[in-house]
Amino acid sequence: MLSHLDISRDRPVLIAGPTASGKSALALEIAERLGGVVINADSMQVYDGWRILTARPSPEDEARAPHLLYGHVAQDAAYSAGQWLREVAPLLSGGERPIIVGGTGLYFTALTQGLAEIPPIPEDVREKADALRLDGGMDRMIAALDAQTAARVDLKNPMRVQRAWEVQCATGRGLAAWQDATPAPLLPLPQCHALVLDAPRDWLNTRIAHRLEAMIEAGALDEVRTHLHRPRERQAARAIGAPELAAYLRGECTLVAATEAATIATRQFAKRQRTWFRARMKDWQRIART
Repeated sequence: MLSHLDISRDRPVLIAGPTASGKSALALEIAERLGGVVINADSMQVYDGWRILTARPSPEDEARAPHLLYGHVAQDAAYSAGQWLREVAPLLSGGERPIIVGGTGLYFTALTQGLAEIPPIPEDVREKADALRLDGGMDRMIAALDAQTAARVDLKNPMRVQRAWEVQCATGRGLAAWQDATPAPLLPLPQCHALVLDAPRDWLNTRIAHRLEAMIEAGALDEVRTHLHRPRERQAARAIGAPELAAYLRGECTLVAATEAATIATRQFAKRQRTWFRARMKDWQRIART
């Protein structure tokens, strides 16, 4: 793939794309052939203990080029785009060219467009929001949002709605108002090679199915089993496939049913990613996967 791209040796590289589209392989190829350090921009790959299930780079891949911000957050900890941005900031001037790769569109938006400096959400507010989301209170949270925020937030995405509700509840100020006060970006898009992998649905769905089978063979069930005793509401438990495989381990369904459910969840997640990239990354260079 790299042979078809015009990438210099000095400019930062951003690589976005849906799950299973080959982002990490491209980042590693660029790092090896043109130099640079690979930096994670995936909200689940930051967590310790999820190497297989989140398709983090293998130890062998990590030995081939420097990799940063992978598996460094404790499973029970909360993590946000703001925390990621603070951690990535010093890496942008660390000497080696950054190659930032991942599927979390919000991280790339924060990096290239800026991120509102919203105060941390108190734990009691987050717990109340979790309870509302899990107990069918989405309509109540949506109704509580100010009109400007409700017009901007993806109201079909429970986590986006919850975040907006938490901000409004904790600060008394709508998320849209915070966003309008966003500071300048750390890495403006014109300064980068910004690539987004454009993967056809059928091609990607086939890869998703095969990859999930390979994950199970490689020990994904053992990873999930290790975390069964932890609260289901924690942020790390939202890793795609974790709830479905956990249900099998608790005896609630067969492995075949769990695998099928995890495959469907991954396909739905990839669809949401593709929608985000089409809507918010129109100025990025699209790389067709076939």
